[in-house]
Amino acid sequence: MLDGIKVIAFDIDGTLYPQNSLYIRLLPHIIKNFFFYLDYNKVRDVMHRTAPLPDFYEYQARLFAERTGKSVEESKALIKKVAYDDLKIYFQRIKPFENILETFKALHEKGYKIALLSDFPPDQKGDIWGVVPYCDLILGTEQIGALKPSKYPFGIMANALEVEPSEILYVGNSIRYDVRGAKNAGMKSALITSRFKRIFSKKVKEADFSFSNYRQFLDIVL
Repeated sequence: MLDGIKVIAFDIDGTLYPQNSLYIRLLPHIIKNFFFYLDYNKVRDVMHRTAPLPDFYEYQARLFAERTGKSVEESKALIKKVAYDDLKIYFQRIKPFENILETFKALHEKGYKIALLSDFPPDQKGDIWGVVPYCDLILGTEQIGALKPSKYPFGIMANALEVEPSEILYVGNSIRYDVRGAKNAGMKSALITSRFKRIFSKKVKEADFSFSNYRQFLDIVL
């Protein structure tokens, strides 16, 4: 077991399921809403660099309104529909990485607390492939008020679980958002990546360890 670690927390998108699998299914939706996503992605880039906000959704809508000329309320409704509600059906068709449920069960049996911390609403993924019963905490950074890599949502997670940040291992698929965000908050980090990238990418060194499947992850952790 990892020395001093009491909590293992996971990102969701690209960490619990293959992101490419979602992108393939989303292609018709993205084409249909091409100009929306051009503006929305620019807004999200800003939101990733923004300090914690008392009302994340209001500010996000204001930025979108400035780019598109729509009203704030129109922007808020459009974002909710296209980026949140319309995507729910796609997650019903996505399969998680192999051994996800077994991983959560094994960690739970070993006495780890388990958390999810995602930049998109966790409930967008339904029952999150059956892992919810094993989770002690599930948080969306938008509701907290700041996206990763801000250390703020990581700190909120640590406080809610009543542990020190150094007692948390955060697992994600993004060096920029997951690994660096966790590190800035004083946590350990693990990066899920392809076998090819594990061998040849120097950036993997930023994480405490990397892995390419969840059997390997359990071997390392347990």
